[in-house]
Amino acid sequence: MPVLEAERSTTTSSAATEHDKFQALLAKAQKLPPMPTAVVHPCDKVSLEAVVEAARLKLIDPILVGPEDRIRAVADENNIDIVQFKIVDAEYSQDSAAQAVELVREGRADALLKGSLHTDEVMGAVVKRDTGLRTARRISHCFVMDVPGHDQPLIITDAAINIAPTLKDKIDITQNAIDLARALGASEVRVAVLSAMESVNPDVPSTLEAAALCKMADRGQITGAVLDGPLALDNAISVEAAAIKKIKSPVAGRANVLVVPDLEAGNMLAKSLSFLADADAAGIVLGAKVPIILTSRADEEMARLASCAVAQLLVAARRASSAAAIQ
Repeated sequence: MPVLEAERSTTTSSAATEHDKFQALLAKAQKLPPMPTAVVHPCDKVSLEAVVEAARLKLIDPILVGPEDRIRAVADENNIDIVQFKIVDAEYSQDSAAQAVELVREGRADALLKGSLHTDEVMGAVVKRDTGLRTARRISHCFVMDVPGHDQPLIITDAAINIAPTLKDKIDITQNAIDLARALGASEVRVAVLSAMESVNPDVPSTLEAAALCKMADRGQITGAVLDGPLALDNAISVEAAAIKKIKSPVAGRANVLVVPDLEAGNMLAKSLSFLADADAAGIVLGAKVPIILTSRADEEMARLASCAVAQLLVAARRASSAAAIQ
């Protein structure tokens, strides 16, 4: 299962360093109890520092899963205090992933946080049929983007896991993103199903799939949001562009979720926002039994912390939904 991770630009600006949308997510998450989190193979300085800071902010209650001697050696070499954290000893990276997944299956962890191993190793353990964390949903990835000048977090999916999703795949990809947006507190979830144009064209499959997804939402097969598509990117996020094209819908120009045609389009869109618009990107995998926090070694600290906050808010929303269902 190929996964492409967002890299972060080293360019900084006053707008980029404000992180106003991410700061709001952090503030909201810090009102919740720390989330028991299995940290998979945190065997480098960046991973351990991120864990320490997320724990200090009470976003996570970490369980470090990996070669104990190696983890302690990295901590000692870099003066990182991990004495208060539990450590589950594992032999190597794949073993770390397997044991972290088992902690979730035992009910001891509510989320996974990727450390210094390859994403494919984490996801390989997650998707195993007998011992993994599969659900009836297709697993998908969401970038939650803090774009300077944009008034709300922008969710882009799927830009990291599903290479060429089918219409059936896109049903789950869309529903996963809607559930995430609602967990983050969006009062109204407005989903733009993107293509290169805003008209249905039989020669462009993404426009047909966009139209089908919108009709599925009309019939209750996708819930919790209003959908429109196909929409070109400008018509999805710019009120002015939508007006010029005479597109009238509650989504056009105001979308807060963007469903892309395929991984290549999504990855290019997310990286364009990061490198050209100084946006920050939090990453989360949905569709498994628990959220999986994916970060890149190139991510800035705020993006790592925001990813933890996103997972924490999602876990809290799921608990609230389960409690409501029991009542």
